[in-house]
Amino acid sequence: QVQLVESGGGLVQAGGSLRLSCAASGLTFSTYSMGWFRQAPGKEREFVAALSQSGGSTRSADSVKGRFTISRDNPKNTVYLQMNSLKPEDTAVYYCAASRVLVATARVYDYWGQGTQVTVSS
Repeated sequence: QVQLVESGGGLVQAGGSLRLSCAASGLTFSTYSMGWFRQAPGKEREFVAALSQSGGSTRSADSVKGRFTISRDNPKNTVYLQMNSLKPEDTAVYYCAASRVLVATARVYDYWGQGTQVTVSS
């Protein structure tokens, strides 16, 4: 059974930083591209960043470029999202997901975590 478990969310002031982690089990982690998505109240789920199987290729949303960094540790079956210079508009539930291909399209992803709340106060 595949499980993706996010952690690291919380409440932070604007300008602060958080690092999200997503621990994967039940799949061959190194064969999956990993992505982060987020969903704010009343809004659709949106792409944040994604990373290829080896970590050599990345994609990120324009809204987070220069502030968020995605990385992975294949021996630990974990993907990370380092979030710096956080803004109130970054407030959302953040989800990690696994896909066979490096894409920004949510429907292509095969597995999803339960999400972790990130709240940025102004």
